[in-house]
Formats: sequence, C-alpha cells, structure tokens
Amino acid sequence: MLTQYFNLGGMLGLTWLPQGTSLPAPRMAVYTSGYYVFLFFAIAFLSGSLADRLQHAGMRLERASTEIADLQAFNQHVIDSLTSGLATTDQEGRILTFNRTAETITGHSAHSVIGRRIEEVLDLPPNVAADLNQPQAVGRGRRIETSYHTGDDRQIELGFTAAILHTPGGKDGLLFSFQDVTDFKRLERDSRLRQRLAAVGEMAAGIAHEIRNPLASMSGSIQILRQELPLSEEQAQLMDIVLRESERLNDTIRSFLAYARPQRFSIARLDLRRVLNDAALLLRNSAEVEEGHLIDVMVPTTEVAFEADENQIRQIIWNLATNGLRAMKSGGRLRLGARIDPGTGGESESVVLEVSDEGVGIPADQLDAIFQPFRSTFSKGTGLGLAIVHRIVSDYGGEIHVSSTPGRGTTVSVRLPVHAVVATA
Repeated sequence: MLTQYFNLGGMLGLTWLPQGTSLPAPRMAVYTSGYYVFLFFAIAFLSGSLADRLQHAGMRLERASTEIADLQAFNQHVIDSLTSGLATTDQEGRILTFNRTAETITGHSAHSVIGRRIEEVLDLPPNVAADLNQPQAVGRGRRIETSYHTGDDRQIELGFTAAILHTPGGKDGLLFSFQDVTDFKRLERDSRLRQRLAAVGEMAAGIAHEIRNPLASMSGSIQILRQELPLSEEQAQLMDIVLRESERLNDTIRSFLAYARPQRFSIARLDLRRVLNDAALLLRNSAEVEEGHLIDVMVPTTEVAFEADENQIRQIIWNLATNGLRAMKSGGRLRLGARIDPGTGGESESVVLEVSDEGVGIPADQLDAIFQPFRSTFSKGTGLGLAIVHRIVSDYGGEIHVSSTPGRGTTVSVRLPVHAVVATA
C-alpha cells in the first residue's frame, strides 16, 4: 500500500491497483500497515516461544524416559538380586517373568520357560497344581515343599509359596517365590538325629551298670560250670550258645558305650595314607573278607596330612569298610580313598575319606535312617557302627555324604576339617 502512495510500483513497472481505483486515506493505510507489522512480530514471538517450549518439553520427556529406564533397570536388579526364585504367571498359569535366582535354582534359563505353564516347569504335584486354579486356596499362602529334579540333573528339595498377583488392569495372575531348601532339610534331619542320639546317650551309664556287670558275672559262672560239670554233648552245645550270645551282647554294649560315652581325644598329626593302608591290611586278614572280595587303596603320592585322634579315624574307616564288605555277599571290590580338598568359594581346606563298595546298595527312602542306632540290616551287625561314625564326624565338625544305587553299590564320603576343632560334650 505504501508503494502505491509513493508511486514505487510505477518506478518498478508494477501496477498494484486497477485503473480508476482510489487509495484509502493515509491514516487508514498507516493503521493497516502497523496492524500487519504487529501481527508479524506477534506470530514470530509466539513461534519462538512455542519452539522454546517444545524444546524444553522434549528435554523433559527425554529425562523422564531416562529416569523410567533407570527405575526399570533398578527394579530388575533388585529382583535379580533376591536370594529366592521369583516367577510370575498370567491367569492361565503361563510364566511371564523368571528372575536370575530362579534360573540358578531350577537349572532352566528364563527364555526357555517364558510362556510355559508353571506346574510343568516346577514339576508340582497334581494336587498342588489343581489348587492353583482356586483363588481361595492360593490366597491362604501356604508353604509347600517337594522334591525337584533340576534342568542340570540335580535332585533338590524345593520349598515355595504362591500368592495372587493383582495388576492395575484387573488381569490377576500368580506370584511364586521358591528356594532350594536341600541344605536346610539336611540340617533339620541332622538336628533330629542328634536329639535322638543325645537321648540314647543319657541311657548309656545305666545300661553299663545294669547289664554289663551282671552279664560278666553270668558269663564267668557258666565258663566255670562248663569246665567242672560232666555235660552231655547237647548240654555243652547249649552252654556254648549261652557264652557266644553273652559275648555278642557284651560287644553290643561295648559299641553302644563307644558311641554314647563322651570321648577323650588324643589329637596328633597323621598321614591318612598310612592309616588306610593299615586298615586295608587288617581287613584282608579279617573274618569279614570272603572269597571274591577285593580291597583297593586309592591315595595320592604325596602326604595326606591331618590332625585327629588316630584311633577314631581308624574306627570310621573300619566301620564303613566292614559295612561295605557285608553289602557284597557275592564278592566285589571295596575301595578306600583319601585326598585333600583345598576348598573353594571361601570354604576352608579339608580332608575327604571315601569308602566305596559294589554291593546291594541302599534304597533312597532309607538313606536318612542309616545313621540311627540299632538300624542294622546285616545279621552280624549291632546297628551301632554307622551311628558311631556319625557321632565322631559330628564331634569333628565334619559332614557325611552317602550316594547309593540299589544293585550297584554305595559310596560314603566323609569330609573333615584339616585342623581338628573337636566338640566334646
């Protein structure tokens, strides 16, 4: 419009208005021009402000996204750091999440179980799996313990609880928390066994006075009568049976007292290789060895040094070895071994004694009971040999591990600290 007033269009050869059209008043032209200039500046200001706000909004969004990602990573780190296995499922029981500890316990990786049913992965008993479909049963939060065969071929005791998982969307699922309670159950069994053995030990002194002394008197009297009285062949056999049974009962009492009576220890440094070789020599010349029995000693070429009471270590080896020979009625190979275990993961150095046979084996449901007193399965046994072994090993703060396959044999491993710290009671 200003170009029309100052005839700038004609100078440039441009015509802005048709011929005969009059221009508006100058005041109106100035007002209109000022209005448009104001609009241009206002739009420019608003555009700049909006661009600035958009930039700040983008920065805040990026910061919020980073914080959310950090929070998710932290939550995942917390879940993976739990000492319990954690798994969640949808309403159909299909696994949605599986933390790192769950992978370690079960031996299954998360990507291999996501989408599978929880009862299949955890190998839940049928009655427990059925309860998972009943909210009232799950809501009680009861704890269940079951035997579990892991993906990496281990047999463990699994303890778990299940709870209802509520989500904001209203699609409830299940939350499973589980632990490997194998060591806890073993300690629990050991504790029960110690309680039983402690109760039996309290009876030892009374048994010694009430049975052993009269038994010795009767046995001595019968021996004198047998020598002085004229006896028929049948009477002599009867007296021999009485004397033999008296001696057997006396051996049982002696073994019982060796188990139950507090021991006096004579700790000294010894080489387990010599102890094992001496035990093998005695075994080869004992009444326990029958035709077809072979006894091997498997020890390293270097010294297996150990601090302990040698008589007690001999007792451990002898009791385990005689049990192994009795388990091989048809012959077989008995192996005696010893080695030093340097220990890993913070564990201290220890010695390991192993006695392995090729006998009848022990059924899995009987393994927990073999160290209980008077549980012998052999006709010649008193039922106290393994109880004595357990007592000695416990006093030294050691552990006993038994692995057995029925029909193929048994291996007993005794782990003892190299430097004896003996607990006497």
